[in-house]
Amino acid sequence: MTWTAPEATRTPGSLVAGEREMLTQYLHWFRATLLRKCAGLTGEQLAARTVPPSGLSLLGLLRHLAKVERTWFRERFAGQDLEPMYDPAKGKDADFEDLDPARAAKDYARFVEECRLADGIVAGASLDDTFAHNGRAHSLRLVHVHMIAEYARHLGHADLVRERLDGATGD
Repeated sequence: MTWTAPEATRTPGSLVAGEREMLTQYLHWFRATLLRKCAGLTGEQLAARTVPPSGLSLLGLLRHLAKVERTWFRERFAGQDLEPMYDPAKGKDADFEDLDPARAAKDYARFVEECRLADGIVAGASLDDTFAHNGRAHSLRLVHVHMIAEYARHLGHADLVRERLDGATGD
């Protein structure tokens, strides 16, 4: 049987929450929106590059955002020393280029797991907690804002890829 990306549920957040709750809710909403863009598609469809000349695909975006979650939360903020997520010999854009529709379920699950691990890492942390990156201090607050911006940018790409794929449009 062919694997199909499952339906995803988004939970709207509070419009009057405190800073921490609001940043967390927005990040969760954007993550769920990416999964909704993938819902109902097969590995082949997720890997399809539908907006030439761009090499973007929904599977590439899933893989990329899994890497970004891992990089910012686990490696940079938590200081974990992790093996590269994708084969470095395939280049810095292997997350977008080294696609295999047969691995789509695994890549999807990896994205979900990286989000879960990121949430676990920051659960007891303060937005004011800092880490050094490129010789400069960064706060967990900055990481949340950066991640929300990263998702917002890439969800625009996901909209175009999905619309070209099967005509689906929406939030």
